[in-house]
Amino acid sequence: MHIPTLADLERMARQAGQILYDGYETNHQVDFKGEIDLVTEIDHASEAYIIGEIQLHYPEHSILAEESGSLEGNDGHLWIIDPIDGTVNYAHGVPMFCVSIAYAYQGKVTLGAVYDPMRNELFTAERGKGAWLNGRPLKVAQATELKRSLLVTGFPYDLWSTKQDNMTNFEKLAKMSQGVRRLGSAALDLCYVGAGRFDGYWELSVKAWDVAAAGLVAEEAGAKVTNARGEASYLGLPQSILGANPILHEKIMAELTV
Repeated sequence: MHIPTLADLERMARQAGQILYDGYETNHQVDFKGEIDLVTEIDHASEAYIIGEIQLHYPEHSILAEESGSLEGNDGHLWIIDPIDGTVNYAHGVPMFCVSIAYAYQGKVTLGAVYDPMRNELFTAERGKGAWLNGRPLKVAQATELKRSLLVTGFPYDLWSTKQDNMTNFEKLAKMSQGVRRLGSAALDLCYVGAGRFDGYWELSVKAWDVAAAGLVAEEAGAKVTNARGEASYLGLPQSILGANPILHEKIMAELTV
């Protein structure tokens, strides 16, 4: 069976990103999947393009997509795609969003591409070979003390009703670090950890399509990426995530209430 290359993911991510770029700051048709969980017609257009490309070139592969759900195929070949990570930002004209495409072989993500069309930044990774930003090798930041670190996090869509609202962790770590940012795109949060822009990222409620590609980028850049309890699988349910260099990872995890 045909196996994709990183160049294939790069091409799809850039083309889907162009769809986002062309639709940016236009009048959007916004639908609500939840109280604050949005989807636009551009999400659907981006996803339709990516799925079309996968089904054209890899018709036997399985696909897990944010808007379309699971499309069955060969279980050993799985694509995990998010057509816009940061849809709320996108719908409001905030230029902080991306396309995320991951390919998993035999249950393990081996290729990932995350493209930010507003900055023309393409984060890529191949398992065992490294991570790159527009072709430049990435390396995670080496801060080992919380007071020297800049962190990033996110909050769940059911913020007002869940006990896992992350507010306690946010307040606690904001007072122990140089600050905690909230960008609104889990994929970019993790890629920024891989690029050394943030020292650590955690979130208590994520989906596989949010973090599959970016998790590989961060790992291949030298980050330790686990769920918030320190368990290796961050794509299995119930999902949470924590990424940082190995020393800082343990210090963040020790402070989290999960």
